Amino acid sequence: MNAVLRSINDKHAAPLAVRGLSHGYEDGQVLSNVDLAMEPGSVLGLIGRNGAGKSTLIRAMLGLLQPHAGECTVFGEAALKLSDRSKARIAYVPQQPDALAWLSARQMLDYVGRFYPTWDAAYARSTLERWLISPNKLLGKLSPGERQRVDLIRALASRPELLVLDEPAAALDPVARRDLLREIALRAGEAGTTVLFSTHIVSDLERVASDIAFLHEGKLLLHCAVDETKERFARLWLPAAMSAAAPAQVFGRHRHEDGSLSLVVERDPNGRWPEAASLPGARIDALGLEDLFVEIAG
Repeated sequence: MNAVLRSINDKHAAPLAVRGLSHGYEDGQVLSNVDLAMEPGSVLGLIGRNGAGKSTLIRAMLGLLQPHAGECTVFGEAALKLSDRSKARIAYVPQQPDALAWLSARQMLDYVGRFYPTWDAAYARSTLERWLISPNKLLGKLSPGERQRVDLIRALASRPELLVLDEPAAALDPVARRDLLREIALRAGEAGTTVLFSTHIVSDLERVASDIAFLHEGKLLLHCAVDETKERFARLWLPAAMSAAAPAQVFGRHRHEDGSLSLVVERDPNGRWPEAASLPGARIDALGLEDLFVEIAG
């Protein structure tokens, strides 16, 4: 009976979820009261500047560090107490993989594959060949880009239900990045894999992400579908004489030399822009995803 209940709960539990998550280090607060949950089969792009807290958030979500406050769950289980069954459903690639550096690429993949019941050895071999990586070369002797690609092969060959990638394209050249994004899209589209990847490369999000989350200075500023951003957010320009009428709740605020203001604003639940948008001389401009990121995190 318990096994049946767990199976039912798995189907409805968010693959990854955090509530009230806060964490810090000796030099200050890194995350502040973050709430975030992923839908099964979604591809969530976690975007933010370097130092925004993306890696800390990912590590806390996966139970790799104990946060100062809040709770993290994976497939409905407490992240810090994951069962072996749940661990086998996850693949994680850190920003700078360095484990098992004394093994060759082939040895590492053969070793790791023994822990995954869904391991695809043929995929691992063919992708090493396709990505022109010598299977007999020690991992410690590979370039950063090659080492990251081997770790991506390790993650993808396990056929995970949840794939978590921390800055996966950081050390990849443009061709390898395109191959990786194609793999992410295929896994999400064909196998229903849930994917979380952090990045500061906005074009990568636009190619594969279904949802986007903006993390800035440890706070989650927004979480929505990528397709919603152009309709939901815009840049509001106000001339200097109207700047006092600027709404208080905005996502970005910049004052220019002539005294005018540019603000990132959001439609209300009824689809209306703030009242200031209708003032004489005010202007609403559409924002692309990259412009939105620059305005919020700039």
